[in-house]
Amino acid sequence: MVPSLTLGLAKMIAATMRFSIFLIYTSTLFAQATYDLVLKGGHLIDSKNNINGVRDLAIRDGRIAAVAPSIPATQAHKVVNVAGLYVTPGLIDLHAHVFSGSNGGMLAGGNGSIFPDTFALRVGVTTVVDAGSSGRHNFAEFKKNVIDRARTRVLVFLNILGAGMPGDAYEQDVNDMDAKAAADLAMANRDTIVGIKVAHYRGPDWVPVERGVEAGTLANIPVMVDFGDFRPERPFQDLVLKKLRPGDIYTHTFYVPVPMLDDKGRLLPYLLQARKRGVLFDVGHGGAAFEFRQAVPAVKQGFLPDSISTDVHSGSLNSGMKDQLNVMSKFLNMGMSLEEVVRCSTWRPAQIIHREKLGHLTVGAIADIAVLRLEQGHFAFVDSWGARMDGDRRLAGELTVAAGRVVYDMNGLTRERWDRLGNYKAQGEPSWDGTRSSGRPRVRE
Repeated sequence: MVPSLTLGLAKMIAATMRFSIFLIYTSTLFAQATYDLVLKGGHLIDSKNNINGVRDLAIRDGRIAAVAPSIPATQAHKVVNVAGLYVTPGLIDLHAHVFSGSNGGMLAGGNGSIFPDTFALRVGVTTVVDAGSSGRHNFAEFKKNVIDRARTRVLVFLNILGAGMPGDAYEQDVNDMDAKAAADLAMANRDTIVGIKVAHYRGPDWVPVERGVEAGTLANIPVMVDFGDFRPERPFQDLVLKKLRPGDIYTHTFYVPVPMLDDKGRLLPYLLQARKRGVLFDVGHGGAAFEFRQAVPAVKQGFLPDSISTDVHSGSLNSGMKDQLNVMSKFLNMGMSLEEVVRCSTWRPAQIIHREKLGHLTVGAIADIAVLRLEQGHFAFVDSWGARMDGDRRLAGELTVAAGRVVYDMNGLTRERWDRLGNYKAQGEPSWDGTRSSGRPRVRE
């Protein structure tokens, strides 16, 4: 009996040891997979944190988990080599029109606006701010049909006109510009509405601007102004020196009707005065509102935009504007540094709309990321009036991550070669791959 007991005890000990070894092995495996995704060897540009150099970046549960000179590949489920590329926060387009629908050619629920996922993610844009396409009468429709469905994050400048942007002829009705009603709706939807928009007005008075500013004051949010017709009865100088508050935004900064240069091409001093009092200047390229003969001399004299935006709509997408990276590339070739154009497309617009949880790569932040290639060669760029500027640098989108998941991968950086996979099935893991699913990966903000 004693030898039998001894033998049984030895078997139990051996089994226990094997199980312990198995636990150690599996726990080691799990310990190694600390992160869902690591982007390795890229050049990070993060303006908020003053990072401009090569770093590894790790993501876990939809958020930035680590930024370091080197993160071991063994600690991630998926490692992507991004050496030679630039890694930035997800780009923020401060002026877009995405209230798409079937209401004719208008921007308010028509095909003048474009559903955001069709153009944004492929160029690194993870957040768009719709600039006044909707007003208080149709914001709910916009939210239901576009904002809540898009993978791209959509924020809103609510139009002071209740109908939003149904077309210029319908946008002159000052009786539909209710400051308190607009402010009430904005305050009830602070998660989405970040400002008030005034646009396309042709009249000689200041009523839309004044009501827009009133609404912005009541809701404590900024106002963005597209000045509409430039009329002597309401000089542009008065808009930026008297009517707008610090933190309010003028869009279409480099539009020819803006009084910007004197007869000798020198920057007019009042613009610097307006900037000193806190008025912000956004690009808002669009289909008509960006001309090199304004922008090039202004940039050369140090008058840089506070934010770079597209004013994307169906009329600008395939003309001179094209996309966020094309507009950024124009300013890069006009003399702004890469760090400056990235700041004006990430951290700075996040600050302007008071969404400081976006636009940076701080540990704990939502993992919205753009991986960009800076191409060298001969390129040409076209402004809103059809004039060309030659350049030698151009930004291109390689990879986009939204809320921690890859949602666009231009050249298959995350993929294995097909002829090395054998009889393969669908690739990718839900922890990092969002390219084959619909709907935005959601992370609580």
